[in-house]
Amino acid sequence: MAFALLSIRLMKNQPIDDWKTGDEPMTAAQRSYLETLCRDTGEEFNDALSKAEASKRIDELRERSPRLSRG
Repeated sequence: MAFALLSIRLMKNQPIDDWKTGDEPMTAAQRSYLETLCRDTGEEFNDALSKAEASKRIDELRERSPRLSRG
């Protein structure tokens, strides 16, 4: 899981619109993290997201995750 988080952090530092591979399927790291966030927030997991879409969804769900909330 630590590798997944590191990979996602590195991707987050790059603007999504600049990704040359953003339309490819999400990575295994994104899939794992997104599945965890979906469980945490009660949201449905969509396994058909692209890398760019998964990154945006991860950002959205991180804000709502009770485990990661900054409140």
